[in-house]
Amino acid sequence: MSLDEATREATARLAHSRRYARGAAARRVLAASIAFGSIAFAQRALADDNACHATAGDPNRPSVGLVLSGGGARGYAHLGVLKVLEENRIPVDCIAATSMGAVVGGLYASGMTAKEMQDRLASVNLADIAFDVIARADLPQARREDERLYVNSLSFGFGLNGFRLPAGLVQGNRLQALLQDWTATVPANQPFDKLPIPYRAIATDLRTGQMVTLDQGSLPLAIRASMALPGLFAPADVNGRTLVDGGLVSNLPIQTAHDMGAKVVIAVDIGSPLRPLDALASPADVAQQMIGILIHQNVALQRKQLGPQDVLVEPQLGALSFTDFANASQAIAAGEAAARAALPALQHLALSPQQYAEYRAAHNAHPAGPIYITQIEIASPSRVPEKRIRDALHVQPGDVYDPAALNKNLLKLTTAGDFESVSQQMITDGNQHTLIVDAKEKSWGPNFLLFGLGLSSSSTDEGGFRIHVGYRRPWITSSGLEGRVDSTVGSDLINFHGELRQPLSDKFGYYVAPYLGFERRYINFYDADTNFRITQYHQQTERIGLDLGVPLSTFGDFRIGVEYAHGYGSAVYNLPNFDDQGNPIGGAFPSYYGRQINAHARLVVDQLDDPLFPRKGYFVDLRVERSLRGGSNNEVADDNGNLTYSNANYTEVYGKGLVATSFGRHSFSASIEAGSDFGGSNQVNPFGFTLGGFQHLSAYAADQLAGSTMYYGQVTYMNQLATFNTSVIRGLFAGASFEAGNVWNNNASSNNLAGAGKGPLKLGATFFTSLTSSFGPLYFGVAFAPGGRYNLYFQLGHTY
Repeated sequence: MSLDEATREATARLAHSRRYARGAAARRVLAASIAFGSIAFAQRALADDNACHATAGDPNRPSVGLVLSGGGARGYAHLGVLKVLEENRIPVDCIAATSMGAVVGGLYASGMTAKEMQDRLASVNLADIAFDVIARADLPQARREDERLYVNSLSFGFGLNGFRLPAGLVQGNRLQALLQDWTATVPANQPFDKLPIPYRAIATDLRTGQMVTLDQGSLPLAIRASMALPGLFAPADVNGRTLVDGGLVSNLPIQTAHDMGAKVVIAVDIGSPLRPLDALASPADVAQQMIGILIHQNVALQRKQLGPQDVLVEPQLGALSFTDFANASQAIAAGEAAARAALPALQHLALSPQQYAEYRAAHNAHPAGPIYITQIEIASPSRVPEKRIRDALHVQPGDVYDPAALNKNLLKLTTAGDFESVSQQMITDGNQHTLIVDAKEKSWGPNFLLFGLGLSSSSTDEGGFRIHVGYRRPWITSSGLEGRVDSTVGSDLINFHGELRQPLSDKFGYYVAPYLGFERRYINFYDADTNFRITQYHQQTERIGLDLGVPLSTFGDFRIGVEYAHGYGSAVYNLPNFDDQGNPIGGAFPSYYGRQINAHARLVVDQLDDPLFPRKGYFVDLRVERSLRGGSNNEVADDNGNLTYSNANYTEVYGKGLVATSFGRHSFSASIEAGSDFGGSNQVNPFGFTLGGFQHLSAYAADQLAGSTMYYGQVTYMNQLATFNTSVIRGLFAGASFEAGNVWNNNASSNNLAGAGKGPLKLGATFFTSLTSSFGPLYFGVAFAPGGRYNLYFQLGHTY
């Protein structure tokens, strides 16, 4: 079993759907937690529980126990083994299984046939389900905002117990929901001996390291606990014990099958081989190899429990990885081949066609009639009110129990970020059917920090850095009040934006958001004719406002509001101006001061699958701002010659649209962007709209072109050249983009602080390569524009 492969797959998938990718710190936590659980394990006392009996077909035959080992996606081989056993009428009277073997074994024990199980697994993307991958378009807009601002962020939580990380990269909500759907007819309060085939799942107690044999209760929860690989999947809480993957203590539980009373054991070992020495390229690789050695050792101990009557089946899976769910057919074929090779040792167990028909009839799941919910109980010791959960259920006592619809509704709670996990189970007591919903608050909260990093450099400017820190505090009150802070500290920018979001409607999600903001930045000022930088402006802006927000389902968000804004700026270095007599009359670059009361509206629709490397979807951002009242230090003479301060009545309109599509490893995106000021000038930010910089007329320096009207368009092609089996570097892309745009200063009342572009649209082409990594995207490129203009650039992360 390669834990490194599992970690890489989880982080890659979480980054793709923006489901919280982790960096080096998380990998160190993973290795340490697994090592602890692997080193300390206890042997289970041997005791025949007499669960395994040959009760159908031929009662005089020896009882057959099936043992299925863990191994991730390699576990599809178990389906191939089961298919051969069924084809040759070899019965299975009990099952003991671990991890992925617990998934296949648990479903088979519930009454599914191998063919039915294969068809169901083929109808879903098990990799996405196992790793909790959710399409980004299905996330609430607030989470999409976070993924755009904090690319590949490692989310920390802190509270009274200090700083904490999530217990696993993956919470396993989608997998448990799927298992509940497929085992809906199995009551959650019965011994596993009452299943069509008696069943045991093996887990490890994270506190003591002891082996735990799960033999009753919720079947989906038992399966989920058995495959909770430490550090990768969050532990499962079962009857007050915190459980993780059983492979750490018994990856091939042969002794458990003997304890159940099996007279003949068919053991299927699909564990991953140890890695060759030349593949161990880091201390983390060595640590993971050590864990693999420990797992191999407990498997070797279990193999010693095989008797002369028992049969070991070892599918030849080659280099098929722990996370290679895409090659399920290859694993199934390997399982079939290994089982057929073992048939000479198994044929004596075969039943006659009539006996096997009796066996199947006795062990198949019997369809039950509709179950009507008689009572609903909510177990949620958290700050989130119980009403929030009940409203999400959309069921009442007396309704028919529909686990698929119920789980779909419950997943929305975890998708929204309210809970770490939410599960449900049906407890049956005679005619009473009690639905129990267990909602677990995020254990690493209630305060959450997000981080982002941006580094950039080019041949047209000195480059710089930006560090981004976000703070989230949901459910400050039972009414759903949330606090949000986003801040940036960089070489050219200090920025702070804080707001409170107070829901006004549980049904429609309306909210009110008072906010305040502060920004201090340096803006380069270029000569419009020569394009040389001639000075730099220091600009500061403060804002305070109130918005009314309306979530548009999972499509986006619409906000309308008012704000008071105050801003001023001055040149960092200036040149003197002189009158006709040579007397100094001030600087060539004037200072400015402005204050305004604005009304504004903004519509955002974000349906991209990835904020930085979109392969499909679309994005729309529309904004309009109208000044209601304002003033500036621009002196204007009236008809009587008196000096007054001008009002800055203006309307600013801005819009951006992007669409993306892909064909295999080729992806295309096109965007258009435009903005203009009408009727006046923005006295708080007289620089208006800007172009220049990475992916914004890349051949020009950052914000080199500025003015009151802007048009810009871009078409980009990207080719995913390779993916890498390292946890730091994940993918290599090559691409090209073609750009056209310009800005103009068409407003006569402008302060003329910004160097306005002139003439027709400026054209450009960019060729780049990009690496996706644990630290964000890494770009290298060169951009060209007519007239011999070019720009070499490097960028790490997102500069915003």
